[in-house]
Amino acid sequence: MLRTHTCGELSKKDLGKEATLAGWVATRRDHGNLIFIDIRDREGLTQIVFNPEDDKALHKKAEGLRDEFVIQVKGKVRKRPEGTINKKMLTGEVEIAVSGLNILNTSQTPMFEIADDAELSEDVRYQYRYLDLRRPAMQKNLVLRHKVCKIMRDYLDKKGFIEVETPILTKSTPEGARDYLVPSRVNQGKFFALPQSPQLFKQLLMVSGLDKYFQIAKCFRDEDLRADRQPEFTQLDIEMSFVEEKDIFTIIEGLLKIIFKEALDYELKIPFDILSHGDAMNRFGCDKPDRRYAMEMVDLSQDLASCGFNVFKQAIASSGIVKGLNLKKPKEMPRSRIDALTDYVKSQGSGGLAYFKVEDKDLSGPVAKFFNEAEKKLIKEKFEARPGDYILILAGAKGLTNEVLTRLRSKLAAEEGLIKKDIYDFLWVSDFPLFKYNDEEKRWESEHHPFTSFSDEDVKYFDSDLGKIKARSYDLVFNGAEIASGSIRIHRKDMQDKIFKTIGIDKEEAKMRFGFLTDALSFGAPPHGGIAIGLDRLVAMLCGCESIREVIAFPKTQKAICPLTKAPSGISDKQLDELGLDIKD
Repeated sequence: MLRTHTCGELSKKDLGKEATLAGWVATRRDHGNLIFIDIRDREGLTQIVFNPEDDKALHKKAEGLRDEFVIQVKGKVRKRPEGTINKKMLTGEVEIAVSGLNILNTSQTPMFEIADDAELSEDVRYQYRYLDLRRPAMQKNLVLRHKVCKIMRDYLDKKGFIEVETPILTKSTPEGARDYLVPSRVNQGKFFALPQSPQLFKQLLMVSGLDKYFQIAKCFRDEDLRADRQPEFTQLDIEMSFVEEKDIFTIIEGLLKIIFKEALDYELKIPFDILSHGDAMNRFGCDKPDRRYAMEMVDLSQDLASCGFNVFKQAIASSGIVKGLNLKKPKEMPRSRIDALTDYVKSQGSGGLAYFKVEDKDLSGPVAKFFNEAEKKLIKEKFEARPGDYILILAGAKGLTNEVLTRLRSKLAAEEGLIKKDIYDFLWVSDFPLFKYNDEEKRWESEHHPFTSFSDEDVKYFDSDLGKIKARSYDLVFNGAEIASGSIRIHRKDMQDKIFKTIGIDKEEAKMRFGFLTDALSFGAPPHGGIAIGLDRLVAMLCGCESIREVIAFPKTQKAICPLTKAPSGISDKQLDELGLDIKD
């Protein structure tokens, strides 16, 4: 080894020892004849000192050191002089009086300072990601990611799971996002697909009798990107045989409790609450509610169908909804803010914003005159309103109104400082609809995926009302973000065929796309279910990062480009010929 210690471990107990360190020059300070340098590696910093009175040649050599040079030094560990001790660092009470220096490599001047507080554009950071990753905060993120992965493996191993790798080159079975396709040279004209998830293979492993499977799996989706999406991402994938929903919940709750304890020293309370999809939509307008603040929504559609305000009345008559929230005693609410909020909801697609200010004995506001005393009393009661509160109401199509009201709720919570930063709120959302209707294509499709089972008592609705069938699916929501999703699977071939038929996949297409699965289900498939946790998203939230790119070593941009390697890139005519491909102009 080129070192006896890391740059983050020397302390008072090492006083008088000879130590050899290797790392990067982090900072250099010249104090008269003395040269002080902080040498850095992954574990931290250590101050080293060059004194010309000890060795003039060594001191002269140290004068040539620059930031990010890679060096090896040896010397005696001694106590720092009084007044120079840094108690914020483990090594802050000691320094090394250097007696030997070896310059292992020089460095160009970096494009930016290797410091956590450096203000950098993402383009520059990702182009020089190897420099960006030298910053302590980035290394801390990746170390935490490693720790979380190790905890996952150790915990699941103790619970009797086995880790199995499933194929990366597989069959294209598009259902939802687009596949990334890989042309075959050996079988020209045919393509592999990179897996969107190991879904079908993990079900086959249950048919194989492996009972409990897991994998920290790479997945790929060719979709439009946002801050929490990447073309390639990682998930903890789990599948279990002979289980019901509560068994999956118990395993995941136990895992997260250990992760939070060992990674953050935080005692997570389990079991988590369970909320039905219907309740989540009614109370929060979305299926991933953030419960760190209040402002639950109130639906007035059944109460104001015949009110005097035509906007509300017409929305209800058109099968829409009238729904709102109570902003309790806002910091301030001048007309300019009302106008800004109105412009905001309009920019999100809503027709406008109705509001009431709650007075001691009445409701005031531009639309208050359209409501009689009984209706105003009912509004105050349903919103549990008190003087000084503001009731904000939207009207329109159900889906859009819920979406816009959800965004408005989040915006107001942020503006008012209502979001509690020091809590971790986990919530299971269950009983999703099995199907959703695609208005553009005029057909029913799977809400989750077509391998999701359903409640036995809902079989009767297959012939009458598909929208009433409840899926045995579930999401895990963490502080308003979905971090895991799963379901109890269909394990009978006849039921799987029924689902394919319902969503418009005929027998021939089902055989072509999913025949290997349906064949397997006819050979004694056990009841089984599973879940996948978004590893990138979970670690990002543990680190307090806004984007998952902060916990991925080499991420892509929002345009699915790698600034470091310049991927994706063109290929040569020779490679195209080998694949039997032409590229359209």
